Amino acid sequence: MRERDVHPLRGVIFDLDGVLVSTDALHFRAWQELAGGLGLAFDAAVNQRLRGVSRAESLRLIFEHNRRPPPPAGEFEALCARKNRRYVELVEAMTPADVLPGAVRLLDELHAAGIRCAVASASRNTPLVLARTGLAAHLDAVADGNDAGRSKPDPQAFLLAVRRLGLDPAECLGVEDAAAGIEAIHRAGMAAVGIGDAAAGAERVFPSVADLSVGALVAVFGRGRGGS
Repeated sequence: MRERDVHPLRGVIFDLDGVLVSTDALHFRAWQELAGGLGLAFDAAVNQRLRGVSRAESLRLIFEHNRRPPPPAGEFEALCARKNRRYVELVEAMTPADVLPGAVRLLDELHAAGIRCAVASASRNTPLVLARTGLAAHLDAVADGNDAGRSKPDPQAFLLAVRRLGLDPAECLGVEDAAAGIEAIHRAGMAAVGIGDAAAGAERVFPSVADLSVGALVAVFGRGRGGS
């Protein structure tokens, strides 16, 4: 690769749920309660399919799993709202203890290295989660479901996060825990780091955010951009 084509790593864009914070159990509980009230089957395997997708798409997948058509638009939207109200009740009780081990340390080390950090999430509740957990103070930008209407694997949220950092995708790396998110990162023109077994397609997969370091991210970025 020509010298002028090589960019330094200047930004890292993180998914939120399952990467920086532990909210999976809260989503699972809220969806399980809603599905149970509708007589729909819902278990951990179905919940796994909902990672990284929007609320409406998640509900469609639950009905699809049960081989039942979704209800008319008005009722469908009311069900989405009911699930969200219950989830927000659970999120209100979150604290900094719900931040996954190693997440704050990594964000602080990235900043110390001059690398900016952002979150790209499909959730409209991202601002509340960031406020309750204290993560907002460790981020330079946020793109979420309130202003990125197309869910992953569409790259919209990642591209918006990059733009809000004032950077180019060629200068950034994405971190995700779901295959749809990995695809979104690649479609945004970035290399991807995966967290956990569900992060299929990433340039490199780590067990958790606690296993990441600035050096590891820089190395993946270099390989993803074709560097040495």
